Amino acid sequence: MSKRTSEAARARIAAQREAYRKQERRRRLTMVVTVGVVAVVAVGIGWWSIAQSKSEEVAGNLSPIGVQSDGTVVMAKPGVTSPVVDVYEDFQCPACRQMEETSGPTLKNLATEGKAKVVYHMITIFGQEPAKSNSLRASSAARCVVDGDKWLAFHEKLYKNQPSETATGFTLDQLVKWGKEVGVTDSGFESCVREQRNVAAHQEFSNKILGAKKIQGTPTVMVNGKPLDSNTSFVPSALRDAVVNAAKG
Repeated sequence: MSKRTSEAARARIAAQREAYRKQERRRRLTMVVTVGVVAVVAVGIGWWSIAQSKSEEVAGNLSPIGVQSDGTVVMAKPGVTSPVVDVYEDFQCPACRQMEETSGPTLKNLATEGKAKVVYHMITIFGQEPAKSNSLRASSAARCVVDGDKWLAFHEKLYKNQPSETATGFTLDQLVKWGKEVGVTDSGFESCVREQRNVAAHQEFSNKILGAKKIQGTPTVMVNGKPLDSNTSFVPSALRDAVVNAAKG
C-alpha cells in the first residue's frame, strides 16, 4: 500500500469516527430532551392527581359523635337524620386507610355542616392470619373507647399505625398506648383492651353485617342505602356531591 493510499484510508477512518461521534452526541441530546419532557409531564400528572385527591381541611368544631351500644359510631348534628352515610371499614384494610386519608375530612365536614348523618361500622373481613387477629384486636379496643371524640381520634390513630397484612400488629401494648396518647382517660379502658372484652360482640356484629348487607369488601360507603363506587368514595369532591345530591332527593 502506497503512502498516499494509507493517508487516504486514515482520513476516511477519521471522518467515519467524527461522524459517529456527532451521531452519538445527537442521540444523547435527543435522549436527554426526551427524558426531560417525560419527567415534566410525569410531574405535571402527579401534581394534578394530588390536587384532585387532596382532602378537605376540617373546618371548625366537629359535630357530636356518639358511640352506640352495637359498636357503631354516629356523627351528626342534633336533628339531622338524612341523608345517611354508612361507612363500612376494617382497621386492617389498606384501602380503608387510604379512604380515611383522602375522604375522611369530607365525611367529618358533611356531618359538621349538618348535611349528613355519618355512621361508622367497623367490621372484620379478613379470614387469614395474622390479619384477622390484628383486625379483631383493633376493633375490640375501639369498642373500649366510650367518648365519641376520643373514639374518632383513636380511629385515626389506628389507621396511621396500620400494620402490614402479613405481620402481627395492633398489639395490646400498642393499643393501650395509643388510646392514652389520644386522651382516653377512662379507668376501665386498659383492662377492657387487654382482656379483649369486645371480641365476641364484634365478631357477631361483623358476621351480621356481612350477611345482611351483602358487603363485598371494605371500604364500602353507602348513601341512603345505595353503595358508591370507589371513583366517588375516594374523591372528596365527588363524595360531597353525591351526599348533597342525595339530600335534594
